[in-house]
Amino acid sequence: MTRIAMTVLWPSFLAAALAEGVFFSLFDPEELAHLGGAGLSAQAVYTIGFFLFWSLCALASMLTCYLIVVPAADQPPF
Repeated sequence: MTRIAMTVLWPSFLAAALAEGVFFSLFDPEELAHLGGAGLSAQAVYTIGFFLFWSLCALASMLTCYLIVVPAADQPPF
């Protein structure tokens, strides 16, 4: 179970880091901090953005793992 969790979480972590770098290269976190009216700091926007990207990438990785696993009864004979 730990192996499956790390198979999902590590690639999604790397993809989230890349996505955050690209996203915040295009959008200023100071401007995004005032959109919700909460008055967040830039560091809080970076943190929330990272965890949102990580969750999205983890969901995509879990879906990939789910679709790759083929039950033994359904495998074609070789």
